[in-house]
Amino acid sequence: MKIEHILEKGSGRLNEDAVVLEKNLYGVFDGASSLDNDLFEGDKTGGLIASSTASHIFSKNHFPLLKLGCQANQAILSKMMAQQVDLNRRHSLWSTSAAVVRLHKNTLEWLQTGDSYIIVIYTDDSYKVLVEQEDHDYETLMMLKRIKSCQALEFKLQVKKIRANMNKTYGVLNGEPDALDFVNSGSLPLNHVKTILLFTDGLQLPSSTPEKKRCFDRFVTLYQKLGLTGLKNHIRKVESLDPEIQHYPRFKCHDDIAAIAIHP
Repeated sequence: MKIEHILEKGSGRLNEDAVVLEKNLYGVFDGASSLDNDLFEGDKTGGLIASSTASHIFSKNHFPLLKLGCQANQAILSKMMAQQVDLNRRHSLWSTSAAVVRLHKNTLEWLQTGDSYIIVIYTDDSYKVLVEQEDHDYETLMMLKRIKSCQALEFKLQVKKIRANMNKTYGVLNGEPDALDFVNSGSLPLNHVKTILLFTDGLQLPSSTPEKKRCFDRFVTLYQKLGLTGLKNHIRKVESLDPEIQHYPRFKCHDDIAAIAIHP
């Protein structure tokens, strides 16, 4: 079995993504800070603490993934309470997405929530996205395409509106009991599986027109042509050609990236 991984900071001061590489368990996590921009434990953001807390829980690798997801969610709640975060202000909550797999002899156990992804590529070059869902940032990205500014009041109000929908219209691990209703999990046979890709949304291909439901055909084709590092370099190069975010709507020039390629 061959494992490749990437953990790379984007344009922000800190990398709020995290990875787990623990025996037969692998995971990626994308933390999201509160909209208050508060710092904790010295100079850490809530998103960094959320993703690192979840990755630490999953790295224990001693329970079914769904139970580890429950424990990670509870651990994030405990961390916020210890820092006296106002849990009644939903935009103050820390959160993280997650995509985690555990390999058994003949099966793949998996868990996913939020906008981290798991794609299984088969030996005939077909592929399967384990959880197909609408992009909860679609409306926000369409607004960015129109106004081309992350500083506009209209944009900031839209971000706050979407954040208020955590665990109502889309899922994240943020300490709320309802987070568990949005956790997807399952298993599938490893027969004819060539590659398992786990990645946070920083590895997604820039697009001039946001998609409500993402199509990964070109993504998979480029991955198979360029490999994991080559795909990442391609994305960074395209982003660098649009530093002011005028052509490809996104929240920053370069997002953090956590990605793992598993070749069973």
